[in-house]
Amino acid sequence: MKEKTIDYVLRTTWLAVQKMYNEEASKFEATMATAFTLLSIDPKRGTPSTALGPKMGMESTSLSRILKTLETRELIKRSPNPDDGRGVLIHLTDLGLIKREESRQRVFTFNNKVKNEIDLEKLNHFYDVSDTILELINDKKIF
Repeated sequence: MKEKTIDYVLRTTWLAVQKMYNEEASKFEATMATAFTLLSIDPKRGTPSTALGPKMGMESTSLSRILKTLETRELIKRSPNPDDGRGVLIHLTDLGLIKREESRQRVFTFNNKVKNEIDLEKLNHFYDVSDTILELINDKKIF
């Protein structure tokens, strides 16, 4: 068998996770991206719209489309940011809070299943390796 590259394993695993979450989200007329956005919004104080993109690692144009969809579905509402007159806060509506909790439960289900199947030492190695890869990338030590 041919050796798999690290990026191949990361990419195929992430694509499988993404597909799994999208299949689950489709049962609720949602996508993984919309669920991830709901999970990224502070449920009590709201989140500045300018902070969401960096928090999620997403480009503003993609995020704008998702926010428009969430607003149309009445899952979020926008309000002026009292700390920044030019900014906007994104708040979850009551329905948005419900959908956020449903999304949160799916994430916990995934995490608990993986934690039950993989012993703690292996899982800690996975986190260590992931942290090192992220650090290498962020510190521009690869390219």
